[in-house]
Amino acid sequence: MTKPRILMCPPDHYGIEYEINAWMSRQRQAVHARAVEQWNRLREILAAAGAEIRELQPVPGLPDLVFTANAALIYRQQAVLAHFRHEVRQREVPYDRAWLEQQGFAVETPPGDSCFEGAGDALFCGDTLFAGYRLRSDARGHQQIGQRLGVRVIPLELVDPYYYHLDTCFCPLARGLAIYYPAAFDDYGRRALGELIETLVPVGEAEARSFACNAVVVERTVVTNTGCPDLHRELQRLGFAAIATPLDEFVKSGGSAKCLTLRLDGEEAAGWKFRETD
Repeated sequence: MTKPRILMCPPDHYGIEYEINAWMSRQRQAVHARAVEQWNRLREILAAAGAEIRELQPVPGLPDLVFTANAALIYRQQAVLAHFRHEVRQREVPYDRAWLEQQGFAVETPPGDSCFEGAGDALFCGDTLFAGYRLRSDARGHQQIGQRLGVRVIPLELVDPYYYHLDTCFCPLARGLAIYYPAAFDDYGRRALGELIETLVPVGEAEARSFACNAVVVERTVVTNTGCPDLHRELQRLGFAAIATPLDEFVKSGGSAKCLTLRLDGEEAAGWKFRETD
């Protein structure tokens, strides 16, 4: 099996310099030394789980470059680059593009002027791409992206500002298996997920606010922020190794484990391939 490849960006310039989601407040700054410690520990855990970690060079003035999940959606050797809704994050795009092109990816931009925030709002469960919209990404671009990639797309409306990206409230674990926070979706979204994913594991409100769903999956290892004991017990029952690591300095910006990572071997590879050989 090919070793999982994950892109991360060191938090050298991370901080809360603006407010673009419900979690962020310039009055509640991240403690930089602690953020660096937490980021390094997450990197160590993912490497120990079998992932190959590659790094994007941090850039002064781009505090959210650390959240590499938003840079693009990777599918095989294609990278659909983000078109961020907020101007403060649009400045990240040239650096993301340059890095991905240097690595040999065929880099594309989202269709038209639609906003699209990469793997933050586009996650595969099996061969279906689930795509979050309304708060950061636009529904009108999702189907066109699916047509380009040749995959089925299911748009899901996000209705709670605290769960502004799909990866804050939904995490595929394997083909036909995912965790989610039901209240982040409208009725249609909950029905669609229930009909299309065989086993959906609900996360309670308290653990959702600890970013339980913003998890990184490396084969049978699932890494989350601390504060998710109920989810971890359920993951262990399902045969996963659940690891908690403190990431509260990044939660202050509305991000956690998944936000800090981008699967370079493709979101469709994350977590569920092992089921094909069980």
